[in-house]
Amino acid sequence: MGKIIAIANQKGGVGKTTTSVNLAASLGVLEKKVLLIDADPQANASSGLGVDVENVELGSYQVIEHSASAEESIIKTSAPNVDIIPAHIDLVAIEIELVDKEEREYMLKKAITHLKSSYDYILIDCAPSLGLLTLNALTAADSVIIPIQCEYFALEGLGKLLNTIKSVQRIHNANLDIEGMLLTMYDSRLRLSNQVVEEVQKHFSDMVFQTIIQRNVRLSEAPSYGESIINYDVSSKGASNYLNLAKEIIKKQEN
Repeated sequence: MGKIIAIANQKGGVGKTTTSVNLAASLGVLEKKVLLIDADPQANASSGLGVDVENVELGSYQVIEHSASAEESIIKTSAPNVDIIPAHIDLVAIEIELVDKEEREYMLKKAITHLKSSYDYILIDCAPSLGLLTLNALTAADSVIIPIQCEYFALEGLGKLLNTIKSVQRIHNANLDIEGMLLTMYDSRLRLSNQVVEEVQKHFSDMVFQTIIQRNVRLSEAPSYGESIINYDVSSKGASNYLNLAKEIIKKQEN
């Protein structure tokens, strides 16, 4: 049975999409079958894997509102063993459209749970908000990865996110686990980066991944070519960081 992992943080610019795309590609290279669901109206995970988002006819919008099945919406990507359900700007409207629906927090769960038998990992790239889209992702997920950038306001808003996760566990999804907190955009030359790492490890000890994602120029260039870092520059630091993260997640699941 596969595992559904949401990648969530209501702050923008913390490395959610970078993590979604490159973790998916890394798991794929390690011979795991992966489905990436782009649940962010900005559709950056889709374009980051080479999908022409302007021409997406079926995607996460249709899947969440149940006007198309997940199977119909899946596209193969150029990354080995990685499929995607892409996003489109239409997804912006979903929050308003779901408001009156019964069981509105369960729409994504109902649409994708059966896919766990077809994939080893289903990753959901969440929108930078704690709205209905993110609630749907957390309700559907088995666990959540929280990217935290090694910068000044890193821990700001984290309490809010952890409270949201607690309330999802209490009301909608008792089995939701925290897969781990992932430190991103780390620059070993900066004292601040090192302080954030210490702080997060001190507060959350076992919940923090051992792998730390370092700042890496190649990592920021890759999306403009519609490629994961694995396809774009497998010898880069960014690629080796994400491969290590993928190995850490696989190992954790096998234990």
